[in-house]
Amino acid sequence: MTDKTNDQEIKICCATFYQSDLVRMLLGDIMHPGGLELTGYLGTIVGLNNTDQILDVACGRGTSAVYLAKRFGCHAIGLDFGLDNMAAAETHASAEGVSHLTAFHQGDSEGLPFDNGTFDAIISECSFCTFPNKTKAAREMVRVLRTSGRLGMTDITVNGSLPEDIQSLLSWVACVAGAGTSEDYVSILKEAGFTSFTIQDKHSSLVEMINNMRLKLLGVELAAGLGKLSLGTLDLSEAKRLARCAVELVDNGLIGYTLITAKKE
Repeated sequence: MTDKTNDQEIKICCATFYQSDLVRMLLGDIMHPGGLELTGYLGTIVGLNNTDQILDVACGRGTSAVYLAKRFGCHAIGLDFGLDNMAAAETHASAEGVSHLTAFHQGDSEGLPFDNGTFDAIISECSFCTFPNKTKAAREMVRVLRTSGRLGMTDITVNGSLPEDIQSLLSWVACVAGAGTSEDYVSILKEAGFTSFTIQDKHSSLVEMINNMRLKLLGVELAAGLGKLSLGTLDLSEAKRLARCAVELVDNGLIGYTLITAKKE
């Protein structure tokens, strides 16, 4: 099997996973640490305004793109690999009254279906870690940005070797088997052509998200106990244990969450 085939399978797996009912139950429609509060902060430090055309890469159900369009008045284009997500994003944009400011496309981050220099800014939230070919994705981001275009990114980082069971948890929760350090991400982005980097530690947002997921796992356990929910192959006790371990690893600095901004010269 070729690397290209493997990469395609990873993308399909992640897209299918994020569209699943179980993930929506545990994470809701905002599937990244920090929620819309961090999204708004990211938009602010990137300097979004009502003249900007922005791209939200791996936008999921469009929650962030819709929020940014509504808050900053920018024109927001969302791109995601999952077709179901695109339909949900369009429905959400209509309900929030920003259909005139948004559009959503099914597509691949490693082959963005847009012309060179289309966008003033790119937003990437908890998605760069999932891209099989990060170098290619970074080059595509540079290509579709205008001169002096801005990048605002938040993502999971992994600093060192993780226990095997936690690696399985992270792969299950967020398809992040390819997560690296913040230095790894900056190196890839710099090689692609980005400059003027700023980095901020946002690990507290990840802790909050994991703790919220732990609370929802208790709700899942209650619903299953009442016969209102089938767990399928989910080992609930193991999921709860691994979530506790994940918080400890974040506290110990092995797993983190980082905000990165950069510019295209």
